[in-house]
Amino acid sequence: MSDALRPMAKQRLYEQVLDRLRQYVAEGGLKAGDRLPPERDLAQRLGVSRASVKQAIVVLEVQGLVEARHGGGTYLVRDSLDVEPVERMVERRRRLPDVLEAREALETKLAELAAERRTEADLAAMRDALTHMAGEIERDGHGIEGDRLFHAAVTAAAHSSLLAEFMRSIADQIAESRTESLRQPGRPDRSLAQHQAILDAIAARQPKQAATAMRRHVRTVAKVRLLDWDPGDSPS
Repeated sequence: MSDALRPMAKQRLYEQVLDRLRQYVAEGGLKAGDRLPPERDLAQRLGVSRASVKQAIVVLEVQGLVEARHGGGTYLVRDSLDVEPVERMVERRRRLPDVLEAREALETKLAELAAERRTEADLAAMRDALTHMAGEIERDGHGIEGDRLFHAAVTAAAHSSLLAEFMRSIADQIAESRTESLRQPGRPDRSLAQHQAILDAIAARQPKQAATAMRRHVRTVAKVRLLDWDPGDSPS
């Protein structure tokens, strides 16, 4: 039986608020660093509860589009509010714990093996990746490509074809978790420092320390606002 005529999902009220905020920013020509109106004013002007506005602001924070400063208002991080559909966020929130669990199991072992088997060429690739990541961060980026290069270099340094294949099989999910983590405030610099600790242990041929450093890093990656976000079940 065709699934085309299944009931259509109703939009949650805060999703409508998100649509209006995106339109407001675009029409007003607001840029990164500009402040949004206070939640109370937004609620009054939109004719919705303050709770609905607050839910919308949280979604924008989770996506790294705004920064809510305690007692100081909400500011744009980018020049537009290109909001990801809420249902896509809900789906990513559902699968993210499994992805992070797999990353910890696989990448901890990879770091351990890399410390045992790495070559000078492997170390050079890791150092190049960290240089790339540092450059991205200096240019106000999140360091996503440098992060990818570093983890790829650790995987290669383990010289385990089967573990490398496992990593390739979940590459898209790993990329998703990487983006989610690195858009957390202050996370790029912290990740770079943790990568350096992993590299130091691998370079020193210390398998146990390398595994510990990688486990600590992946557990930091797991601390994202998305997992604390409650999408709510009540549509408008």
